[in-house]
Amino acid sequence: MGLEGPKVVILLATYNGSEHIREQLDSLVLQTHANWSLIVSDDGSTDGTLEIVRKFAETILQRVVIVEGPRGGFWKNFLSLIDQADQEQGDFFAFCDQDDIWLPEKLERVIKWLESVGQQEPGLYCARTELIDKAGTRIGFSPLFRRKPTFRNALVQSIAGGNTMVINRPTRALLAQTPKTADLISHDWWTYRLVTAAGGSVFYDPVPSVRYRQHSSNIVGSNRGIGPRIARSMAFAGGRWKRWNDASLAALGAIECSFSPSAQATIDDFSAARRSNLPDRIRLLWRSGVYRQNAIETIAMYLGAFLGRI
Repeated sequence: MGLEGPKVVILLATYNGSEHIREQLDSLVLQTHANWSLIVSDDGSTDGTLEIVRKFAETILQRVVIVEGPRGGFWKNFLSLIDQADQEQGDFFAFCDQDDIWLPEKLERVIKWLESVGQQEPGLYCARTELIDKAGTRIGFSPLFRRKPTFRNALVQSIAGGNTMVINRPTRALLAQTPKTADLISHDWWTYRLVTAAGGSVFYDPVPSVRYRQHSSNIVGSNRGIGPRIARSMAFAGGRWKRWNDASLAALGAIECSFSPSAQATIDDFSAARRSNLPDRIRLLWRSGVYRQNAIETIAMYLGAFLGRI
């Protein structure tokens, strides 16, 4: 295969991933779209991760760059790759986890949609995932979300893993504005929020593009099943969701000049609701238009607002 078509810069964050990373790297080589380069940001691995990456780099034609990560956790490592990607002059940029497996047509499928968006506005492709266990056996799929991806959803819910996300140049530039002092939950939720806040285009693909490995070392696992739903309910009850909102609204406030008027209105109403007493709290939350993909979880969010937990 030649190196025709748009260039995709793959952003791979690593940390002690030697058990599965070779399988992920091999899946990159099998992509039906071959014009890509790879930046690996390692966050201080003490196993054989870097040796595996270096040997891989010696066997392929594509450019592979290895850099030292910020050693501040997974999302800081991914956002550091956003800055590194500026040197690669790519058309599109794909987040990549160390222990997954990309399906062969992933990049080809992504590019078809991102090319329809162009480079004049932020674009974000994300997708459902096929779930596999530690041995690589299929165990199911991530939830299938059917409601439209918008900022009103993004403000209160993340719908797709960063391991499925591919962005264009305007989105990369938008992410590069993230304050260095920001305290984020995850790079994927932040990306969804920023693109929709800026009036960009988001495509949530119901067709899986990644085999997402589930194991005890996952930092963030699938949202599938009763366990994660209980965890989300506990996040409301324990005040964790409220702290998340504090952090995300502070980060959004630092770059709000990039946002659309409708997104800013949603932020203003949601922020006012959090400061208000009943019944204004519920009225303002309703006016903000925020929603979660599942009706039961949207109701739970309103219950959290009633209890002053948002």
